[in-house]
Amino acid sequence: MSPSTRPSPTHPLRLAQAFLLALLVTTPLLAADETQANALLQQGRVDEAAAMLQDILATQPNSALAHQLFCRVYYAQEKADPAIRECEQAVANAPESSEDHMWLARAYGFKAAHASPFSALSLAIKVHNEFERAVQLDPENFQAMSDLGEYYVAAPSMIGGGTDRAHALAARMEPSFPAQAHRLRALIAEKKKNSAAAEAEYQAAVAAGKTPEAYINLGDFYKRQNQPDKMLEALHAAVAIDHRKGPPLVDAASTLSGAHSSPQLAISLLRTYLASSDKTDGAPAFKVHLQLGDLLAQNGDTAGAHNEYVAALSLASNYGPARKALQGS
Repeated sequence: MSPSTRPSPTHPLRLAQAFLLALLVTTPLLAADETQANALLQQGRVDEAAAMLQDILATQPNSALAHQLFCRVYYAQEKADPAIRECEQAVANAPESSEDHMWLARAYGFKAAHASPFSALSLAIKVHNEFERAVQLDPENFQAMSDLGEYYVAAPSMIGGGTDRAHALAARMEPSFPAQAHRLRALIAEKKKNSAAAEAEYQAAVAAGKTPEAYINLGDFYKRQNQPDKMLEALHAAVAIDHRKGPPLVDAASTLSGAHSSPQLAISLLRTYLASSDKTDGAPAFKVHLQLGDLLAQNGDTAGAHNEYVAALSLASNYGPARKALQGS
């Protein structure tokens, strides 16, 4: 091509090339920003995650993923209304996303748990609808299926609950997710006060999955049944096979604390989790620091407790429970 026929900077071909180049350059950067924001969220560094997400949404206000992550930032801090606002925006921008509907259901559920009976009723219907939609959009979303199953067990039939629905869902889960199906059947049996059947189902879930989570669920069951020796056996099994040292350690510590058992073991588990690289927003690090601080305070280590409360607020400066704990330390 001679100089006289080469496209000028304003030639349509040059403009198209520039646009494509810009798209190739900026899209990965946006994806990288969202990936980094998610990494901060998983580490419990919600202040930093929120700041990054605000920057992303300032230039990409229709980013469903950014809104979903922001929803989870608020959800982790137990801030129901802003979590709902962000998840509703995520769903509006990506109505076919199972994950977005699942998180919106969880946000509605958190608000319902702390609402007046009248408000809780209308919110519960939204929880049901969003979980149903999440499962409809992705039948392989076992987290949404498990949450929906818990809803069926807990809620009355007038708002979409019922053990018959839970049984039907367990049958659907069985081929692909047998451990989760057994857990759901265990919840149904507990609802019907059939402890023997519940224990058998929890044990079947362990046999099917051999996962830390299955052992934790079995340990929780034994705690509710006031069988401390069996509880400890199940929790020790969970810890032994959790090679990644992730959220099951926090769940085990929570079960021990709830049973007023083995505080030093619970403290050790929480410290191990905080030192691991497998932290998630399912067990936010700032909440674990608060939990550890409370355990230390109960065991007379006031200086250690103070340090943990400070650590919690360094990650989530607006988290009310940690601020209150620090003021009382």
